[in-house]
Amino acid sequence: MFGNSLFAQDLMELKPGADKLTFNRKTGEHKLIGNIHLIYQKNEIYCDSASYFKENDILKLYGNVHLSKHDTLNLYCDSMHYNGKEQIGKLWGHVRVRDREFKISTDTLSFDSKRDVATYLYGGRIENTKRKEEISSLHGYFYPKSKNISLSKSVDYKSKTIKMKTDTICFHYGSKRINFYSPTNIQQEIDTKIYCERGWMNTETEECFIHQNAVITKPLKTLAADTLYTFDKKGLSGAYGHIRYEDSDKGIAFEGNKLFYSKKEKRSYLTKNPYISYKQKKDTLFVKADTLFLFHDSLDQIDHVIGYHNGKIFSHNLQGISDSLYYSKKDKKLTLFKSPYLWNKNAQISGTIIHLLMEDSLLERAEILNKALTITEVDSGKYYNQIGGKNMFAYFDENNDLKKIDVDGNAQTIYFPEETKNSDSIIEVTRKGMVRLYASSIKVYLDSGEFKKVTYIDQADGLMYPIDKLNADEQFVANFTWKPLLRPKNRKDFFYQEEKQKKEIKKLPLTPKKKKR
Repeated sequence: MFGNSLFAQDLMELKPGADKLTFNRKTGEHKLIGNIHLIYQKNEIYCDSASYFKENDILKLYGNVHLSKHDTLNLYCDSMHYNGKEQIGKLWGHVRVRDREFKISTDTLSFDSKRDVATYLYGGRIENTKRKEEISSLHGYFYPKSKNISLSKSVDYKSKTIKMKTDTICFHYGSKRINFYSPTNIQQEIDTKIYCERGWMNTETEECFIHQNAVITKPLKTLAADTLYTFDKKGLSGAYGHIRYEDSDKGIAFEGNKLFYSKKEKRSYLTKNPYISYKQKKDTLFVKADTLFLFHDSLDQIDHVIGYHNGKIFSHNLQGISDSLYYSKKDKKLTLFKSPYLWNKNAQISGTIIHLLMEDSLLERAEILNKALTITEVDSGKYYNQIGGKNMFAYFDENNDLKKIDVDGNAQTIYFPEETKNSDSIIEVTRKGMVRLYASSIKVYLDSGEFKKVTYIDQADGLMYPIDKLNADEQFVANFTWKPLLRPKNRKDFFYQEEKQKKEIKKLPLTPKKKKR
C-alpha cells in the first residue's frame, strides 16, 4: 500500500478554494486554512488546514485529512506529518487506509517509504474488501512491495469458514498464505478445531501445514502428530511423526508415524510402527502390521482395516500373528492370512487361513482352513493334546474357552486323558496314556484344554499307548508346530520389534525332531 512513489520529489500545487494562506518568514511556514485541496508529489490531498516547510520539505495536515493516489489508494486520518527528505510519515486519529483490495483501520500509523514499511503499534484491523476476511492485532507491519503483512500480539483472523487466534503471523496477501510462529488456535467451519505452534494455511484453498504439538479435533475425535497437513478441497490429508488418533464415540484409536488419507477413495494409509485398537465391552483388541490400510464408510467412519506383513493381534483373551490380516468391527470378523497362528488361553491354533467371528469381546467361532491344527499344552508342556485335519471349526463358550472342535477331512487327534483317584481326601490326577485317533471327520469336546469327549462319523483308526511305553515319533500329528515365543503375551510383547523377537525365537526348537529308525 505504501510504495516509494507515494511522496516523490515533485513540487506542491495548491488548488483554488482555500480560505486563507499565510507565510511566516521566521519559521519558513506556509500555512493554509479552510477547504484545502492541493497536489503534493502526485498525490491529491484534502484537509481543513495544512502547514508546509519548504526548506526541510515537511508537510503537516490537520482535520478531515484525505489523501488519494491515482484513485488506487485512499488514506483518511485526523492529522498527518510527513518528512519529504527522509520519506517518513505519521498519521493520527481514526486512521483508515484503503486500496482496491484491503482496508486498514487504526489510531496511529507510521510509514517509511524508503524501507517500504508501514507500522501500527497500538492496535489495528485489516479487512479484505473483496472477500469476507478480517485480521486484528496490537502490532502490525506492512510491506507493500513484497505483499507481506507481519502481525503480532493478540492476532485474531476471521473469514467465512476460518477463525484463528495466535500471537505472531506473517500474511502474504498475494498468495493468500498465513504463516504462524507461535501457539495458534484455528476453527474451520463449525466443528473442526486445530492447534499448533508453527505452520501455515492458505486462506483461499484452506490448505494447511502445521507442526509442533499439532492437533486437529472434531466432536469426539482427535488427531495429533508432530506434523499434520490437509488439502481440504482436494480431499487429501496426512501426518508425520508420533501420530495419535482417537474416536471416543466408536472406541477406535490408532498410532503410527506416517499417515495419508484420501477422502475420494475413502481410504487411509498408515505405516512406520502402526497399530489400531478397538475398545470392547470387557476388553480392547489391538491390531498391528508393518502397513495398515483403513477403509472408511460414507460417514467417514473407519469400517475395516487390512494389514500387510508382520501382522499381530492382541487382547486379554486372544493373541495372534500372521503375514497379513483383515478386521471388520461391523462384520464382526477377523481374518489372518499366510502362516497364521492364534492363541487362546492354553490353546494354539494354526492353518493357512483363520477366520474369527466375534461378538464384541466374545469369540463365537473360528474357521481354520487347510492344514488346520489345534494344540493345547498340558502338564506344563510335558504333553500336548492335538487336533489336526484339512479344515477345522472351533467353538467357544461365554468365557472364551474352547468348548468344541469339528474337524472335516483327514482328522487326526492325539491326546492324553486324565485319570482321577480319590484317596483319604486327596485327589490325584495322572495320565493314563496317549490316545491316537484317525478318521475322516471328528468332533472333540474340551474343558480347560482337556479332551473330555471325542466322537467320529466314519470308521476310525485308533490306538492307546501306555504312558510308560510312549514312542517319541508317535506323540505328534502331521505338521505339528509349537511356537510359544511367537505369542505376544502382553502389550510389551505386542509392540516388540521384529528383529528382537526373531533372536528370542532361535533359542527354542519349535518342531520335534524325529528319531532315525
